[in-house]
Amino acid sequence: MRDPLSVLTDAFTSFLFGKVETTRLPVRTSTGQAQAVYLPTAAPGLGDSGVIIGREVYSGKGYIYDPFQLYGQQLPAPHWLVLGESGNGKSALEKTYVLRQLRFRDRQVVVLDAQGEDGAGEWNLIAQELGITPIRLDAMAALDDGIRLNPLDPAITTTGQLALLRTIIEVAMGHGLDERSGFALKVAHAYVNETIIDRQPVLMDIVEQLRHPEPESAETMNVDLDDVRAWGLDVALVLDRLVDGDLRGMFDGPTTVGIDLDAPLIVFDLSHIDRNSIAMPILMAIVGVWLEHTWIRPDRKKRIFLVEEAWHIINSPFVAQLFQRLLKFGRRLGLSFVAVVHHLSDVVDGAAAREAAAILKMASTRTIYAQKADEARATGRVLGLPRWAVEIIPTLTPGIAVWDVNGNVQVVKHLVTEAERPLVFTDRAMTENSQESEAADALELEGRLPDDMRAAEWEAEQRAALLERQRQLNESSESTVA
Repeated sequence: MRDPLSVLTDAFTSFLFGKVETTRLPVRTSTGQAQAVYLPTAAPGLGDSGVIIGREVYSGKGYIYDPFQLYGQQLPAPHWLVLGESGNGKSALEKTYVLRQLRFRDRQVVVLDAQGEDGAGEWNLIAQELGITPIRLDAMAALDDGIRLNPLDPAITTTGQLALLRTIIEVAMGHGLDERSGFALKVAHAYVNETIIDRQPVLMDIVEQLRHPEPESAETMNVDLDDVRAWGLDVALVLDRLVDGDLRGMFDGPTTVGIDLDAPLIVFDLSHIDRNSIAMPILMAIVGVWLEHTWIRPDRKKRIFLVEEAWHIINSPFVAQLFQRLLKFGRRLGLSFVAVVHHLSDVVDGAAAREAAAILKMASTRTIYAQKADEARATGRVLGLPRWAVEIIPTLTPGIAVWDVNGNVQVVKHLVTEAERPLVFTDRAMTENSQESEAADALELEGRLPDDMRAAEWEAEQRAALLERQRQLNESSESTVA
């Protein structure tokens, strides 16, 4: 019971100033009904400095993202994973992101373009617009003085050369090198580097040394010369494929003179290579290590390394190990690695599950476009997405994606400007899947909306659909509020 003095004090205060406190009885209700009590709120953005991506769907706010601006504050690593089925706008996002990043003078971008048709990669149009000639890796063209990248380029350290040779062989063989084969390769590589000083060593020099090892190679380990030759035979046969097999011409000579590593955009056109062949991961390994030693420099530039069809990297244990080192090394020198993958299940259940998990862990930014429900649930488990985001992913329309930036999860509508549309939307890029995919991409990327629906109405409808879906999820997990 309250003391008389407190009651008298409250009565006197109420008489002078009026009733200053209202006492209400508690109300029990559901979250679906109680949501009307609260004012509309929106999740905080990522700041106002960087590249404009589009619009946050729930609030309508502009969405700005830049890993270099966020690194060290909101991002522990500047690397980015883009997921989603074909025909939902991944290509448009990548291309507009690169074009907008290149507006900053201290940015450089390398793209491994593994898609395309009609004799050109998907990024060819953008390269032409910027006055850049793509580096087209093609075995047939290389035989006619085309582009060559030398794994034994002096710009690559001796340790890097040997690591690259091992990776090429292990990818091609499908298993790691045993100690004896590794020893034969090491002594052949050391002899070639020591004796060839008047020109760039090439792969044929390694093959010849493996086939005809020097007596000194056997003497250092006190083994028979025939044994050293036998140990290196399988290695020589694998490297011979790059010299005289279906991959000849691209890596069996000195690096082509004139490759401009100071250009703002460097495009490696891999569209002439069979994406499902063993050649693709070998190419990825060679290009990745070559760039590590020739392109990434401590010059305070911010670099972006974007890889299409990145499952060729993440799904190969040996290539993944090389790129793990590149990612760790690159963080100190301003490198943002962007991996584009259709299905996360392609890599997390593959032979390189451990390496894939390590690379995915380093990707602090994840962008997920529409996926089937089962795939979305699997993706959500691996990436640790909240339940509401997992439920929304299968309902997303082209151009809308779930963005997870180190735990800041929002639904974002990517916007393409009139100036960008001719560069990011081409007939050639519309052949990934079926006519349904083409229609979806056309709606998103070219901006052709139905005649009876204006752009503003269309965006409002998308926002309302997502809000309705969120409301249904809230009601399904109904609880009481006091």
